[in-house]
Amino acid sequence: MVKVAIVGASGYAGGELLSLLLSHPGVEEIHLISRQHAGQPVGVVFPHLVHRDDLVFEPLEPEKLSSAVDCIFGSTPAGAARELVLAAMRAGCRYIDLGADFRLRDPALYPRYYRFAHDEETLPWLSQAVYGLPELHREAIRKARLVANPGCYPTAVLLSLAPLLKGGYVGDGPVQVCALSGVSGAGATPAPGYHFPEMTENARPYQVATHRHTPEMEQEASWLAGRPVSVNFVPQLIPASRGILATSFVPLARELTCGEAVALYRQAYGGERFVRVLDEERLPQIKAVAGSNFCDVTVRISPDGRTAIAMAALDNLRKGAAGQAVQNFNLMFGFPEETGLTAVPVYP
Repeated sequence: MVKVAIVGASGYAGGELLSLLLSHPGVEEIHLISRQHAGQPVGVVFPHLVHRDDLVFEPLEPEKLSSAVDCIFGSTPAGAARELVLAAMRAGCRYIDLGADFRLRDPALYPRYYRFAHDEETLPWLSQAVYGLPELHREAIRKARLVANPGCYPTAVLLSLAPLLKGGYVGDGPVQVCALSGVSGAGATPAPGYHFPEMTENARPYQVATHRHTPEMEQEASWLAGRPVSVNFVPQLIPASRGILATSFVPLARELTCGEAVALYRQAYGGERFVRVLDEERLPQIKAVAGSNFCDVTVRISPDGRTAIAMAALDNLRKGAAGQAVQNFNLMFGFPEETGLTAVPVYP
């Protein structure tokens, strides 16, 4: 049995994590950390848990917390994980970072994309952190002390591209990515532009060519391909609470039919519990994965045979955040990978 803590437990990802861990058979104790809501019962923030008066938010005390639990899930803003991670590493506690502080291997990218810099104390842990996409780094995750949970957009994009990248099918030129996201990706306290009156009956792009998930996609895509791969990324908000739908346009290095491409995906993901490869008659949709840890992927080939169109849908709060964090937790502590994650999607 494992004792865990959720830091940043009052946010959307924290609430989703709590919902999953409450029913996890391997978790015996949960500490909920929130500076803003310390001393308040969890139902004050999450009305669906109003019956759990026994769960109370606690203040953040890094050293004390790290010595009291076996694993910390950190859902903190960029640059805010430093003291907590260092305390956890000193105490021998494992840490799963749902934030962005350890996703990028190149420290020079952090000031540009996240407006903070790693220092001499965190740099050694940056080099040891494992990128927590189980379908790509499963064995390394099992042994890791510090796991960097991927962003929601990169999870969808990388899972939809991985078979083509690993198979050597991606040609020269950037991969063009357009991805739609529900507004919960902006967090529980979004800027005014993300509120209901401005998003209902609306859709709009944002952070075009500057989004901080771009280097994350390029890093892992390049690792998969064994050579540099560039990505042009256009994220777009849609009037939905949750969900990611990513479409990538991939220049092909050699010919590939649609049937061959789908077969390639089926072979790549044949043993995967949470990646569902759709056949040539079906396309991904966010409604089909809502409330689950599934990522639905498929691929089509353009009529001229020069471009693969790779598609993926997932729930940004589950496979794109909390569900994937629990998947990593299961690997790190020796539980079956699907433990606590077998809920089917909520439909319609």
